[in-house]
Amino acid sequence: MIPYNWQYLPLLMQIVAAFGLGAGMVAASWFVGQHRNTVTKLAPYECGIEAVGDARGRFSVRFYMAAMLFILFDVETVFMMPWAVIYRKLPAITGSRLFGFWEMLVYLGFVGVGLYYIVRKGILNWSQDRADL
Repeated sequence: MIPYNWQYLPLLMQIVAAFGLGAGMVAASWFVGQHRNTVTKLAPYECGIEAVGDARGRFSVRFYMAAMLFILFDVETVFMMPWAVIYRKLPAITGSRLFGFWEMLVYLGFVGVGLYYIVRKGILNWSQDRADL
């Protein structure tokens, strides 16, 4: 009878082979490749435009707010998708299809109130840069 731990030997061999193959390819490219570091190669490249200024420039808070809002409304669709998939089966689950409809309407109401607040606060208005956010 084979000991229990020996059953993992093929998996261990596959992991070692994968890491060995990866390390071998990196080492082969290092030895075979040509290394001529010129000024042009070492210069930062951004769409053909010469770099100007410090790379540690500050971004407006509006950029981060837009990113957070994108994630928030993306999560909204994650919650709506399962509801849409099982909408026809809701009478068997809740006893009434209208219950599921009103439940989603309340959820969309909360999302709508949040969107109204965002618009009223002016977060989506990028035409003027206000510091009072």
